[in-house]
Amino acid sequence: MNKERRKSIERIVDTLNEIQADLTSIRGDEEEAYDNLPEGIQSSERGDSMQEAIDAMDDADGSLQEAIDYLTEII
Repeated sequence: MNKERRKSIERIVDTLNEIQADLTSIRGDEEEAYDNLPEGIQSSERGDSMQEAIDAMDDADGSLQEAIDYLTEII
């Protein structure tokens, strides 16, 4: 791989790291909001929806990390 393409991948990795940090922050905010709900609401449809969103963000975070790892191997 030439230097130019390697630098392009480095920029992509940097962008993915920023996205991952933003997602982690959002997930943390959502988890805090969920944790602050009364137990009755946590087990309601609203609470279930919040938990599903948190789980989806966890999955996305894992996928982002996997992509970062693959691209870092190339560099």
